[in-house]
Amino acid sequence: MIQRPIMMSDKKDGEGDASVVLQTRPKTKRPPLYKVLLLNDDYTPMEFVVHVLERFFGMSHAQAFEIMLTVHKKGLAVVGVFSHEIAETKVTQVMDFARRHQHPLQCTMEKE
Repeated sequence: MIQRPIMMSDKKDGEGDASVVLQTRPKTKRPPLYKVLLLNDDYTPMEFVVHVLERFFGMSHAQAFEIMLTVHKKGLAVVGVFSHEIAETKVTQVMDFARRHQHPLQCTMEKE
């Protein structure tokens, strides 16, 4: 005797129902970003600010010069936008470097 497989169409209503469970993935949010700001002062040489922007923010000399002028004229400028940890590291690096060279340059961060 040859048995044929039972097909879904052969089942009576309510017999052997299979429930499908759908799993939803929680939506992940991107971490907040932070702006790193350079503040103007009357003592830090412009050349030093350009050097900081080139060294710690990877800017070309022309880009660094433009940002330095913005800081000088407007009092502050955003020099980059990063995750919290990277922004915090950049601020610390700039502040430590400025102190080692005896400049009062200020660098801060704020949530974007």
